[in-house]
Amino acid sequence: MFEKHGVPVLAGATATTPQQAREAAEAIGPKSGGVTVVKAQVKTGGRGKAGGVKVAKSADEAQQHAQAILGMDIKGHTVGTVMIAQGARIAEEYYFSVLLDRANRSYLAMCSKEGGMEIEQLAVERPEALARIAVDPNTGIDAAKAAEIVEAAGFDAETGAKIAPVLEKLWEVYRDEDATLVEVNPLVKTEDGDIVALDGKVTLDANADFRHPDHEALEDKAAADPLEAAAKEKGLNYVKLDGSVGIIGNGAGLVMSTLDVVAYAGEEFAGSPKPANFLDIGGGASAEVMANGLHIILGDAQVKSVFVNVFGGITSCDAVANGIVGALNALGDEATKPLVVRLDGNNVEEGRRILAEANHPLVTIEETMDGAARKAAELASAATN
Repeated sequence: MFEKHGVPVLAGATATTPQQAREAAEAIGPKSGGVTVVKAQVKTGGRGKAGGVKVAKSADEAQQHAQAILGMDIKGHTVGTVMIAQGARIAEEYYFSVLLDRANRSYLAMCSKEGGMEIEQLAVERPEALARIAVDPNTGIDAAKAAEIVEAAGFDAETGAKIAPVLEKLWEVYRDEDATLVEVNPLVKTEDGDIVALDGKVTLDANADFRHPDHEALEDKAAADPLEAAAKEKGLNYVKLDGSVGIIGNGAGLVMSTLDVVAYAGEEFAGSPKPANFLDIGGGASAEVMANGLHIILGDAQVKSVFVNVFGGITSCDAVANGIVGALNALGDEATKPLVVRLDGNNVEEGRRILAEANHPLVTIEETMDGAARKAAELASAATN
């Protein structure tokens, strides 16, 4: 992605076997005196400290390092791919990033003359060493803004003049790929005086996926949570969490509130049950949508109870109630865990009547959000302990 936008990078190739790593090192190594770097490809920081980045001085060494790194667990991520990158003679290491600053409703560029593995520590202990420059989304990082950033970071005129054009290219990556983060650590100056993006991290805005069909090829499907992948296929907004109370709601704000209320209610019971997921079914709550949501949640072995929290607006409560009844009928024997349902809003009395009339053995109706959260937590605790 950097290469596509003209950001200076070194040669690199990915490998999924030690033999492929060796072949890549044989092809790339001659560009840097036989030296390559074997780098674990996982979506987490701290790879170097975990032993996932190793320098190899020959193709044999690259193969050995790949053998050791492939299959390694780094912060819960299993390494299935390594990158074999061209070696570099590093004179100095810098840091640069541009990101979405939600608090200030703008973009933020951060830059430091001191890059490398301890950048997080630097930001805490010596924040003055990390320049923070607001970036107007309408103008981005042009030549003037790039000059402002390197000056604020304290670079001398000669080095700053070399870095500034690279920052403009990195802005192009951020803008044109619809990113929310583009980070380079380290951005290096080589012994020859060249500026190179040696390592990077990019976070892409999934809401812009429709504009970037090529992004799908970048997705590491093997590392995706199977429940999250299944929910994505159904068009559901789902995030897996670590608790035992499954959550279904309509509207992101309501679901976020529900997570908090369940976590608070769980403190009262043995095991302190917590939310097992975030699942927003959106404005519609038809039988099909509800069945899809319940299917995903009931497929999580950690879930011991389910809290369905719906506020009827455009979709009325009677439609939601019919959706729940239809979903349970559709799921049949797959539905084995208790459901606590709280309905409020448009046509709530009719919705509650439909659920009461159905009299499903797994369904408990609660009138308040707090009462429903407490009941769901109680049921999860009883099933766990």
